[in-house]
Amino acid sequence: MRFFIQILLVFSSSALWGQFHFSGQVSQEHAGNPIYLSLVEDYRKSSRVYVDQIVQKATVDSLGHFAFEGDNLNVQNRIYRIHLDGCSNNTGANHFLGRCNNSQNVLFIANNTDTLQFPTSFEDQSLCTIASTNPNSGLLLEIEELKGQMAFDFADYPSEANKKLNLEKWFKTLHTFGEEANEPLAELYIYDFLSDKRNETFRFYLDDLTTNEYYENLSERLDSTYPTATFTQQYEAEITTDRELAGFNRPKSSKWNRTIIALLAVSLLGNILFFLGKRKKNQASQLIERLTPQEQKILHLMLENKTNKEIASALFVSVSTIKTHINNLYKKLEVTSREEMVLRFKNKSQPPV
Repeated sequence: MRFFIQILLVFSSSALWGQFHFSGQVSQEHAGNPIYLSLVEDYRKSSRVYVDQIVQKATVDSLGHFAFEGDNLNVQNRIYRIHLDGCSNNTGANHFLGRCNNSQNVLFIANNTDTLQFPTSFEDQSLCTIASTNPNSGLLLEIEELKGQMAFDFADYPSEANKKLNLEKWFKTLHTFGEEANEPLAELYIYDFLSDKRNETFRFYLDDLTTNEYYENLSERLDSTYPTATFTQQYEAEITTDRELAGFNRPKSSKWNRTIIALLAVSLLGNILFFLGKRKKNQASQLIERLTPQEQKILHLMLENKTNKEIASALFVSVSTIKTHINNLYKKLEVTSREEMVLRFKNKSQPPV
């Protein structure tokens, strides 16, 4: 009872002061150990402790109590980590990697005005439960529980069929949880897990990305809630890149294949017609070259739709002479009428010099 009264007093005082207050209880065996508060701005760095994320350091007192407080956190929700360093002094970098057996950490959502308590559970476990003025603080712990259930399902029967069924089930389950939580940070935490290239979920994620509107909707929710946050830009850049990767790896559909074949056929037909036309043009040029200069002049005038009388007048010869030349032209050009001649040789005959 006294513990909950203390929590109530802390919550009330925090609201009055307008600052954050995160405190909790761990085992007394950690007395004197350092404990750290970190800001996880990059959701891809949520899996372990990074030195550059640390914003405060405290020390566990003789009763196992610790506290962080101040007014320098973001006024909007962010992901934070409390990391209890259980390493001995000679373990070097492991202090911050959280790899020592006695090290503990917890991820949670909070902002600059929140008050959080991390009480010791009935099983004497530390940093496993959260009492908070922020209703979203414990979402990441709930997601971890769901991930544990997911792992159990995958271990039940490790076949490809079971894997596919479970991937479909858990993608939907986790996405639904994130949407209903109404906290894009929780959804980013889920996204980080499902889209991690080291996980078996990654291949399914790429397929899901090309067909599921969820990812675009999450982008809109991030833009609406956290428009200037770096993780919003990070997410949008990642899904753009991953969509390109998914499109590159995706087998082309039969419809797409048919479209490509049709385009290739049209292109091939166009090339054939082009070369046939070019061949006919070359043949026409060769036939014209066989004509005498006078016949070339007559051909040119005929292609200008001149009458026999007009051609005779232009060349200062008789009409009967022109008729004789025209009959010779028909034979040399392999045509049977003036209309056929115009059709075949129009735009191919150059004016004689």
